[in-house]
Amino acid sequence: MSSNQGKFVWYELMTGDTDAAEAFYKSVVGWTAKDTSIPGMKYTTFSAGEQMIAGLMAIPQEGEGMPPAWFGYICADDVDATAKEITAKGGQVHREPDDIPGIGRFAVVADPHGAVFCLFSANDDGPPAGDQMAPGHIGWHELMAGDLDGAWNFYSSMFGWEKDEALDMGEMGTYQLFKIHGQTAGGMMTKPKDLPAPPHWGFYFVVGNIDEAIERVNAAGGKVVMGPMEVPGGAWIIQGVDPQGAHFALVGSR
Repeated sequence: MSSNQGKFVWYELMTGDTDAAEAFYKSVVGWTAKDTSIPGMKYTTFSAGEQMIAGLMAIPQEGEGMPPAWFGYICADDVDATAKEITAKGGQVHREPDDIPGIGRFAVVADPHGAVFCLFSANDDGPPAGDQMAPGHIGWHELMAGDLDGAWNFYSSMFGWEKDEALDMGEMGTYQLFKIHGQTAGGMMTKPKDLPAPPHWGFYFVVGNIDEAIERVNAAGGKVVMGPMEVPGGAWIIQGVDPQGAHFALVGSR
């Protein structure tokens, strides 16, 4: 088993205007961008310092009509076998396993309640992931689940995730923190009934001062839809929508 099995190892934004999205996230998060296009496909990578964090591409033709969105890639040593297991456990395969020449193998899948994510197996382990709370990194992974208990059973059995603290959110139910390879990596809860979006994963990008980040969001044409809100541990978060309509979140200090 590789050292990355079950970890989130990559993040990708599919959007309708890649140039505008690149400018937005460079401004708001502080990423640098690099063109890594291959013939027939424009692809940009975002980095924090020397660490590559995420990718940016146009919504593919087969995804015509889908809204701009961020996706997370979870490492699976055997993408094909994992995709089959996901189907057997009530999930879906939206794109069958395929090779990325010179990079690895991937598939686009969904859990039994419809939350989409990707599987990925790299040709090599790549560089160390670094500090998840360093500026520009992804500090938190959050699942708005169709059903918390069902989602937990699915992800823990698929990827070996472990329960961490469970937070009582009152009428909203339980917010279950989880660990990946012993490190607290995110949380999940049953999606509130008044939240119109279907079950989905969200990702929190680490910034410095959250109020300064909010100013950058507004100046770059984005919109803050929740927060700033303090979370356990003293960090502050916001959730927002970028100018193309993709939802994102930020975590920082105050």
